Amino acid sequence: MSFTTQLIQGLKATTTIEWIAVSSSIIYVVLAAKRFIFCWFFAFIGSVLFVYLCYMGKLYIEALLQFFYVVMALVGWFSWKHSSSDSLIKKWTTNLHVRNILISSFLAFIIGFLFDNFTQQASPYVDAFTTCFSLSATYMVAQKILGNWLYWIVVDLFSICLYAERDYYLTAVQYALFTLLAVYGFWVWQQEYKRQKTC
Repeated sequence: MSFTTQLIQGLKATTTIEWIAVSSSIIYVVLAAKRFIFCWFFAFIGSVLFVYLCYMGKLYIEALLQFFYVVMALVGWFSWKHSSSDSLIKKWTTNLHVRNILISSFLAFIIGFLFDNFTQQASPYVDAFTTCFSLSATYMVAQKILGNWLYWIVVDLFSICLYAERDYYLTAVQYALFTLLAVYGFWVWQQEYKRQKTC
C-alpha cells in the first residue's frame, strides 16, 4: 500500500476528537504568530484532547507534554494578559541557546532511556526529543522569545514521523502545516523585532 493511499485511509478513519484537537491547535499557532491572546484558549482545548489521544496511542511522554501544554496555556494567557499587547519581542543570546540545547538533549536521552527500558512506550527517544524541546519552545513563546519558532520547525518535522507511525495521520498532516506556520511565525516576529529596533 502506498503512503498516499495509507494517508487517505487514515484521514477517513480520523476520530471527531482528533479533528477538534487538530483544528484547535492550528488556530492556536496562527493566532500565536499574530500575537493574539486568544491563541491560549485554543491551545488549552487542543492540548486537553491530545492528552487523551497520546495516552491511547501509547505515546506516554507526549501525553505528559500535552498536559504541560494545558498548564502553559493558562500561564501564557495570564502572562500575555498582564503585559501590553505591544510588549517587546526578545532575543536569547547564543550562550542561552547552547545551554538550552545541551540541557534539553541530555534530558531527552535520559527520559528516552527510562521509557525505552521500563514501559511499552512507542518511539521513546523521538518522543522524548520532541517533548523536551517542545517544553523549552513553549516557555519561549510565553516569554515572546524570537527563536522559539526555529525550535518549533525542528520539533514539528520530527513530530510528523512520530504521529504517522502511530496512525494519527491527520495529526501528522497538522505538524506538516505547523512547520510552514512556524516559518511564517518566525518571519512575522522577526519583522516586528526589526521594527522595534528602529523605534
